[in-house]
Amino acid sequence: MPATIVIGAQWGDEGKGKITDLLAERHNVIARYQGGNNAGHTIVRDGEEFKFHLIPSGILYPNKLCVIGNGVVIDPHILFGEIEALRERGVSVDNLRISANAHLIMPYHVLLDGVSEKSLGRFRIGTTGRGIGPCYVDKVARLGIRVQDVLDEKILRRKIHAALVEKNLLLDLYDIGALDPDQVTDELLSYRERFAPHIADTSLLINKALDDGRSVLFEGAQGTLLDIDFGTYPFVTSSNPIAGGACAGTGVGPTRINYVMGVAKAYTTRVGEGPFPTELDDEVGAAMCEVGHEYGTTTGRKRRCGWLDLVALKFACRVSGITHLAITKLDVLTGLPTIMVCTKYKVGRKVYDEFPLHQTEFHHARPVLKELPGWNEPVTKALQWAQLPQGARDYITFISEYTRTEVKLIAVGPGRDETIVMP
Repeated sequence: MPATIVIGAQWGDEGKGKITDLLAERHNVIARYQGGNNAGHTIVRDGEEFKFHLIPSGILYPNKLCVIGNGVVIDPHILFGEIEALRERGVSVDNLRISANAHLIMPYHVLLDGVSEKSLGRFRIGTTGRGIGPCYVDKVARLGIRVQDVLDEKILRRKIHAALVEKNLLLDLYDIGALDPDQVTDELLSYRERFAPHIADTSLLINKALDDGRSVLFEGAQGTLLDIDFGTYPFVTSSNPIAGGACAGTGVGPTRINYVMGVAKAYTTRVGEGPFPTELDDEVGAAMCEVGHEYGTTTGRKRRCGWLDLVALKFACRVSGITHLAITKLDVLTGLPTIMVCTKYKVGRKVYDEFPLHQTEFHHARPVLKELPGWNEPVTKALQWAQLPQGARDYITFISEYTRTEVKLIAVGPGRDETIVMP
């Protein structure tokens, strides 16, 4: 598998960390390409749980090169806290490389993120408040601070002084109070020696690896329906989690990509605000939440749960050119007498079998559901396709046929071993 992208095919939280960890065993380089510490990937290995927010999920393999690409925004405090926590657990991070062009989340980004979200009131988007959006805004406005700036104190001071001319006006407006540019600079410079061994031209590293015949796994955060361009705008993230974002976020051309693995739960979840046609406000939705432990890795927020939305999944397959699907948390549906899947939307008298063009229509969409038989037999011990109950096999087959995409991996539990690899 020379170059493979792993993306979320729903609203994030699909189990990408587990799938990335599983695939990382067969790749030489694992590269994170967008987002920041608003993401959270959980990996269970040998009964031990690891939670990652910035570090690529392949870090548990000491012989793999792990890359944080230019498309990622980095909070130094979070990054080095995560590194220290890994070292305390005996995990080396000597194999980590960070793009010199990645942008840094500054203290004023976090402050402004919190107050701007609060000021929206009932129109809030539901951000994590980690400063991700404001950092991407500064990147586009050409006011951003990049990783490489930490190595040049003169440039760093000049840039932070320039940025705080505007930011302090906003902070005063929100009654937070101005930040001292020298103090902000000195705090960032305190990370310089820790950053230095990891900073690299990661685009060059990845392309050379591909030139040498080594395989690369591109790891995305969040999910397709949170994409800044193709998601349920404005209730989206501030970057491009779709497959195209992997190229821009690492400096690798699209002609070098071989496969795109889309990860989707056997049902659907969403955190924060925004439309969710298949959401369940009943005992079934509550059971999905509890059995599936649907609480955010980053925020701890309770996730909204609902039936699998195949219209949205088909849309995700289209915009990212998904070649294979990984279906996770199949075990959560065990015991349900029947399982519903959304195959169309209804908006007034209109019926859609594709994702609606207009935001307003999606906000008013009601799911057209198809009923499928459930199963009672546990699936967590299944190691092969033939060992799954007939109802579970029929369910996976229906997903594959509807989306016209091959299901390659089926997760029947949280552990690495609890995964069926299809032939």
